Amino acid sequence: MSIFNFIVNGNTPKTGIPVITRNFSWISGIAWLIALLSVGVAGFLGWHRWQSDQSEASVEVVNVTKQPTQPPRDQAINSPTDLPQYQVAEQSNSIPREASLNTNIPNRPRQEAVEYEVILGDSVFSIAFENGVSPETILWSNYASLKDNPHALVPGMKLNIPPTNGVYYQWQIGDTLEQVATEFRTELDKIISWSGNKIDLTNPEIAPATWIMIPDGQREFQQWIIPVMPRGAAGVSTGMYGAGACPGGYEGLYGSGAFIWPAINRGISGNDYWSGHLAIDIGSAPGEAIFAADSGVVVFSGWAVGGYGNVVAIDHGNGYSTLYAHLSGVNVSCGRSVTQGQTIGFGGSTGNSTGPHLHFEVRYQGGFVNPWYVLPAP
Repeated sequence: MSIFNFIVNGNTPKTGIPVITRNFSWISGIAWLIALLSVGVAGFLGWHRWQSDQSEASVEVVNVTKQPTQPPRDQAINSPTDLPQYQVAEQSNSIPREASLNTNIPNRPRQEAVEYEVILGDSVFSIAFENGVSPETILWSNYASLKDNPHALVPGMKLNIPPTNGVYYQWQIGDTLEQVATEFRTELDKIISWSGNKIDLTNPEIAPATWIMIPDGQREFQQWIIPVMPRGAAGVSTGMYGAGACPGGYEGLYGSGAFIWPAINRGISGNDYWSGHLAIDIGSAPGEAIFAADSGVVVFSGWAVGGYGNVVAIDHGNGYSTLYAHLSGVNVSCGRSVTQGQTIGFGGSTGNSTGPHLHFEVRYQGGFVNPWYVLPAP
C-alpha cells in the first residue's frame, strides 16, 4: 500500500489508539508531486554545474601542462597548430643594411642670390623658369647688365638670380627703408623681415653697397621696341633705329586679319610672351624660311638697333602690324607688298641672341598683342 493513501482518521472506540485509514486525498497527492519535481530540478542543476566545473578544470590543466615544443630543424612542421617557438637563425639570408656616411638633407629655400653664367641658347624666360622666379625678377635684378632689355643676353654674361620674386637691389648712399619700399612698391616689413637681408631689428640700418632682397618688389620696365610706322606716314629714323628703317609713305596689299604661323616650327625656343618680352620666340634653324603671317606692306627691312639684329616689319593696313627679328637675312625691301605665307627672310641669331630663333611680335593700333591670341593652335 502506498504511503500516499494513509491519513489519520481519528481514535477507535475500543482502544483509543489512532488508526490510519486508506482515505485518498487528491490535494495531498499534488503537493507531494510538486515536492518531488523540485527535488529533481535541483538535482539536474547541480549535475550541470558539476559538469561545467570539470570542463574548466580540464582546460586549465591543458594550458598549464601542454606547451608547444620546438621540432628539430630538419623536421618539417606537418600540423599548422604545432608551431615552433621563434628561434634566431645562426645564419640569416636577409639583405644586410650597411651604415651610410652620406646624409640626405632636405632642400630648403634659398635666402641669398646666386650668380649664373649665361650659356648659348639661354633666354631670360628659360633662366627664370629653371630657377623658380619670374622673368621680370631677372630683369629687375640685373638692370646694370640688361637695362630691361631681354635681348641683351650674351653667352658668358654673369647674372644675379634672386632667391624669390622681387628686386635684388644694391643699397645706395642716402637710401632709407621707407623710400626704397615705396619706390619698389612693396611693404617695409617684407624687407626688414627677410632673413637673408640680416637686418638688425633693433637697429635697422643698411650700409651703402650692400645687396638686399626686396621681396615682391617691382617697377616699370623700359621697353626696347622698334616703332613700326603705318604705311601712309613718314618712316622712322635710320640713325636712331638702324639701317633697316624705311622712309614710309607706302601703299599696297591689306591683310585679312587671320594670321598663320611665320615659321615651320610652332614651339617656343627662348622667351614666351610676358611683360618684359612683348613677343614670342619661335624655334627656327639658321637659314630656314620665315613667312609673312598675313598680307601687307613692308615698313622695316634690314638691321635694327636694340639687339634685334636683322628685322622685317609688315603693316597689314587693318590696324595690325607684325615684326620678325634675329633673321640671318631679309628677302624683301621697303615698301614692297607681300602676300600671306610669302618668304620674307631666313632664320638666324643676329643681334643680341643666344641661339637661332624667330622673335615674333604682333601689334594692334600701336599696342602689343600676345601672339598666342591671334595665331592658330599649333
